[in-house]
Amino acid sequence: MERLKNYITSLHQSTKREYLKRMNDDKISCMLEAKKYEFNYWDGDRRYGYGGYKYIPGRWTSFAEQLISDYNLKDGSRILDAGCGKGFLLLEIKKILPKINIVGIDISNHAIKEAPEILRQDFFIHNLKDPLPFKDNEFDLVISINALHNLHISELKIALTEIERVGKKKYIAVESYRNEKEQFNLQCWALTCESFFNKDSWIWLYDHFGYKGDYEFIYFE
Repeated sequence: MERLKNYITSLHQSTKREYLKRMNDDKISCMLEAKKYEFNYWDGDRRYGYGGYKYIPGRWTSFAEQLISDYNLKDGSRILDAGCGKGFLLLEIKKILPKINIVGIDISNHAIKEAPEILRQDFFIHNLKDPLPFKDNEFDLVISINALHNLHISELKIALTEIERVGKKKYIAVESYRNEKEQFNLQCWALTCESFFNKDSWIWLYDHFGYKGDYEFIYFE
């Protein structure tokens, strides 16, 4: 099965970004604030992160439908979102499959506190640099979107091997680049990224650390 997927790219491309403006906006201070992953990162000024991470009806629906179809999810399936944020993608999946079993983990207290009430009881704080508190193959699908690039390479080894261990099927998405322009734009835009690798280096890391699941790359074109 083809490991490279195309689920989140269209959502990523729908947002306009001013790369040089962010680079010139006291970026070091903004990075330090963003890496707290609390209110300012999610719902404060855009210079610290998302600039207001709100639920938009329909935004995640197509993504949810693709995951359900491609990974054969159904009521009773178990899914883990490693770096779930406020859980809007999981909410869309839950709307389609009301009896699916969902678990979300994230480093941010604010994100989990602001997650949809229907999901909040199944969300908890966890840093992906630490081993996951789950059994081998406990989940039918593990997803991790825009989280793993925030780890150092030594921490990636733990995170990738743990995701591989607990999931029967896996899908992860990270920020990356294919050329110098995308590399420059990523370096301008990223506030929390610790692992700046091109596409081929990420694929090498996946193989080196034994990750056999699916993946996608987000590029800043």
